[in-house]
Amino acid sequence: MGEAVEIFLSNGFSTFYEKKDQNIINDNITNNNNINNNNDSSWYEEVIDEDLKWSFALNSVLHKGTSEFQDIALLDTKRFGKVLVIDGKMQSAEIDEFIYHECLIHPALICHPNPKTIFIMGGGEGSTAREALKHKLVDKVVMCDIDQEVVDFCQRYLTVNKEAFLHKKLDLVINDAKAELEERSEKFDIIVGDLADPVEGGPCYQLYTKSFYEKILKPKLKPNGIFVTQAGPAGIFTHKEVFTSIHNTIKQVFKYVIAYTAHIPSFADTWGWVMASDQPFSVNAEEIDQRIKERIDGELFYLSGALFFSSATLNKTVALSAGSELK
Repeated sequence: MGEAVEIFLSNGFSTFYEKKDQNIINDNITNNNNINNNNDSSWYEEVIDEDLKWSFALNSVLHKGTSEFQDIALLDTKRFGKVLVIDGKMQSAEIDEFIYHECLIHPALICHPNPKTIFIMGGGEGSTAREALKHKLVDKVVMCDIDQEVVDFCQRYLTVNKEAFLHKKLDLVINDAKAELEERSEKFDIIVGDLADPVEGGPCYQLYTKSFYEKILKPKLKPNGIFVTQAGPAGIFTHKEVFTSIHNTIKQVFKYVIAYTAHIPSFADTWGWVMASDQPFSVNAEEIDQRIKERIDGELFYLSGALFFSSATLNKTVALSAGSELK
């Protein structure tokens, strides 16, 4: 996936953003007079592969900014509402981000008998912290993101997370997650990885290695602690990009590992997560539903007990690649 990001606005203006990774991502906001016969339409375009593009009709470009580390944009799309784009790559969409964030946070917190302390690596947009803070048992959520400008941008413009950023239980830290974990003496019930995919040479690559999991992350978990991370695309054609390698790396460090997936419409793909612990996950679907009812303030819109167990049943091709037993 890409080298530079090119944005074409309907006035013909274009901007190039240099990419630091080896992937080919070529994201365009471009005027297209042939779609829906709307001569005024602007489009956001992301190149998924050499012969495949994913485009969104835009109402407007709401905000754009640049930090020390990356370029940031907030788009208002016709289909998916507000869309956060960082370095030309879509991070989340207003209409379906709850799928990603419910899957990232709630399985681990529900499986844990008494989750009090949470450490989030990344998560600058605030949605991961928002979901963690719904849990009544949680006393403290540490959100550690390296990019102050991204956090400020999201605080200012992603109004859905306004309460999360102001929550008294949130400890917002601007630092490299690896350095922050190394420096802290405390241990956590849950550690969450909400980081960019591990592109070799990219800023997050070292946070997906066996060495990091084994020597830095795992020692910061309490004895019954759980680690969960986003694990990239997990579709029938895309799971070998990073999903299987993340899963197989974590299996070398923890005794009990569960991989699970869900389709996210705005990503145009199935997405994956990996949850791991040295203690077995001993809850059934009914217990998950009961804990959701008892522990969570508000309503979940995607996750249920039955859905979680269904999502942990990988299709044959992905299961074989991930070295999982078929259920």
